[in-house]
Amino acid sequence: MKSIPHPIDVHVGRRLRARRRLLGLTQEALASAVDIKFQQIQKYESGSNRVSASRLWALAKALDVPVSYFFEGMNGAEPDLDHDLSGEYGFEKPPVAEILDEKETIDLVRCYYQLAKEPRRRLLDLARAMTDAD
Repeated sequence: MKSIPHPIDVHVGRRLRARRRLLGLTQEALASAVDIKFQQIQKYESGSNRVSASRLWALAKALDVPVSYFFEGMNGAEPDLDHDLSGEYGFEKPPVAEILDEKETIDLVRCYYQLAKEPRRRLLDLARAMTDAD
């Protein structure tokens, strides 16, 4: 019988994946940095395995974030395990919680910050104009 991951473990895994991708790290590179197998990173990111406190500490150091980073977006309420990760159960409302799950989003953000200030402003203005046109 396959168990359902706890919503907090899923949330922590999403934050782990988002930060790893934002830094451009592979699962293998992150695993090597904390001296584990990349398959374990996969399990953490999916929420199927819980991250111990000592491992969370090591991951936070490797990803250059405070441990609290992994819990950002939660309001402190205990989630209801019979429901999804929507805002009413202590998590950010989708799709905001899932935006950084998309590789394309991370690639776009990385490219955006490689631009100089003026082209970034113009790109943002263009995106806003395109959004308003819809």
